Amino acid sequence: MVEPGDKVAIVSPSGGLPEIFPGPYELGLQRLRDFGLDPVEYPTTRKLGTTPAERAADLHAAWSDPSIRAVIASIGGDDQLTVLKHLDPEVFRADPKPFFGYSDNTNLLNFLYSLGLPAYHGGSVMVQFGRGGAMHPDTERSLRAALFTPGDFDLTPATGWTDHDRDWADPATLETEPPLFPGTGWTWYGDQPVSGRLWGGCVEILDWQLAVGRWMLPVSEYDGILFLETSEEMPTDTQVYRILRNLGERGLLERFDAVLWARPKSWALDHHTTPEQSTSYVESQYAAVRRALSEYNPTALLVTGVDIGHTDPQQILPYGGQARLDPATSRITVTY
Repeated sequence: MVEPGDKVAIVSPSGGLPEIFPGPYELGLQRLRDFGLDPVEYPTTRKLGTTPAERAADLHAAWSDPSIRAVIASIGGDDQLTVLKHLDPEVFRADPKPFFGYSDNTNLLNFLYSLGLPAYHGGSVMVQFGRGGAMHPDTERSLRAALFTPGDFDLTPATGWTDHDRDWADPATLETEPPLFPGTGWTWYGDQPVSGRLWGGCVEILDWQLAVGRWMLPVSEYDGILFLETSEEMPTDTQVYRILRNLGERGLLERFDAVLWARPKSWALDHHTTPEQSTSYVESQYAAVRRALSEYNPTALLVTGVDIGHTDPQQILPYGGQARLDPATSRITVTY
């Protein structure tokens, strides 16, 4: 665990978006300082157009520095897969330290999982820490627990949430909190409690990883609880079903006793939808998930609408860590 006063590395393994959007990035750094942490940047953190090898070098430097006690991604992207071939596992094994990220950072999360090293799904500098106005209290509570307080933590259904992005180029975005929709809670399918380790991430990124096969373990090495979320690219229900079908045909989907499915993002700056369209999109995605599980793992416990993805708030999952799901009490407990 991290302690107040510790240095934390800030890296951009997918791309240096802080170069063109310094506002939310600087706000996120300040929030980290408010947590009592000392953020340390690397050469590619604020630089666009860097090579995969350069970004891998920053990761090696962060893990090789004994004064760095955690590593946090600035944001995601779409080409972190190309960084993986440049990584030396022994550098990471020599000084295990927690990594925080999601979306395209599923690549690095899975890499660390394959080595048995600690990581957390969620918590980027520009989005969760750099949220306009203030951090969402659910996100802040979860991040503080994951960083500083080992032990059990109960996830909670959001009482207010949003999937509407705001323009980072507009200074007003950083000054006010986003308006929220009323909470919708979680939906449970199944009545048997499940405990196990967590594995998963952004479903589109996992699909790429499975296609390449880099740092994927044998199918027999996976078990426990699968958690999945979809990105701001808003894949169709057909695409989601086909990806899950691929997992099923690989023999991977049947390995898990439960599936946590994140609240899908159904609106984006470049893809505005009406409330009716958003509702239809979400319901269609959930239906695709249920269809795939009915075909490949019909006894699995399924929980949908969990705030662990690209929507706000986001709660943090210990990647490779333990979780307990109790349908009788509608309770999800993770162990940081």
